[in-house]
This record gives sequence, C-alpha cells and structure tokens, in this order.
Amino acid sequence: MADGTRVDDQVADTLRKLAVVFADFEQRLEATPLIRKLTRGRFELADYQLFLINLRQQVKDGALWMSRAASNVGESHLELRSTLMRHAVTEHRDFRLLEADFVCSGGEVEVIRSAPKNVGSEAISAWMFHEASKPDPFGLLGAMFIIEGLGSIKAAPWGRQVKERLNLPDEAVRFLLYHGENDAEHMQEFEEMLRMVLPDAAVAERIVMTAKVTARLYALQIEEIAA
Repeated sequence: MADGTRVDDQVADTLRKLAVVFADFEQRLEATPLIRKLTRGRFELADYQLFLINLRQQVKDGALWMSRAASNVGESHLELRSTLMRHAVTEHRDFRLLEADFVCSGGEVEVIRSAPKNVGSEAISAWMFHEASKPDPFGLLGAMFIIEGLGSIKAAPWGRQVKERLNLPDEAVRFLLYHGENDAEHMQEFEEMLRMVLPDAAVAERIVMTAKVTARLYALQIEEIAA
C-alpha cells in the first residue's frame, strides 16, 4: 500500500508539473505568426501548405525515434518497450496522410517530399533522436506528453478552423482531424506509462525537463514557418 501511495503521489506531482510546461507551450504557440493568423481569421492556403510542409519531417521522425527509444529500453521495463513499439506502429504512416492532405489542398507531392527542414525542425529532430539513443530513455515520456497533448487539444480545432477559413474538403484536413481523436486515446495511456517508471525522483525530473526542451523546440519549428 505504501509503495502504491508513493507511485500515486509522484505520478500526480509529475502530471502537475507537465501541465505547467504545457500551458507555457500553448502560450508560445499562440504567439507565433502562423497561429496568430489562424486564430485571427487571416490564414491563407499558402500558410496551410507551409504548415504541412514544415510539419512533415517531425511527423515522419516520430515513429522512428519511438522505435529507437523502444530498442534502448532495458529488460526490466519490457511493458514500456511494448507500449512504445505499439505507438510506433500506429504512427509510422501518419506522414503519408499529411502528404495526401497537402495534395488535396492543391500542392504537389514532390514539393512536400523534397522540402528542406527549417531550423526548428532540424533542432527537434536531432534532440529526439539524441534522447532516444540513451539507455532507458524514460525522459521521452515528457516529449510524448507535449506532442500528443498538442494533438489531442489543438489538432481538431485547428483542422476545423482551416477547413472553414479556406473552404477545403474534409479530405484536405484529415491529418489534423484524425490526430484530434487518436492522440486523445494515446494520452489516456500516458499515466499508465508513468506508472511503469515511477516512483523515481531522477526519472520524474528528467521527464519534466525533456518536456520543457521539446516544447521550446516545437514552438521554434512553428515560429520558423514564414507567415
């Protein structure tokens, strides 16, 4: 009972700290030129296409760093390894859905596939793979909280705003609408993953720090999109 209480307490404390990080992250996103245009009704088709172009690599990398992280989880946490592998399988084709949205919005698939990463995309990609390459990279749970939390809270509203503003068909915003639902399901599993690695003060601290860095780099990725 005492051990269960310790787990409950540290999970709750970690979630509170992550919520603070996420609130700051939301504020940073809302202040970026691109998202300001969306929320103020000045979003244009070129903005949406740039958003998809710049998001593609991070989406493609997601399944790859989760797979790498899973391969570096030790035998004492096999259930976490299995969970990460399931996430990677679920998401490894998501970038194709994003490409299809780009084409349906009037873009050419060769353009989105050949576009270089922006500064923020380069930074977040390098950071995620660096962390995933460590032994028992439990800190990446903080990154998942930020990225999948964003999907569960913002993706669907953004998708609906883009569709309405640009008068696009559903087929052009499927990635955003899909993640609004799918990431919400993933977030339900997040607390279970925390319980697999806590209580451990050092791990809890690393999870929160990784969330902070991921949030900053993700916001930089959006800031770098010419709007």
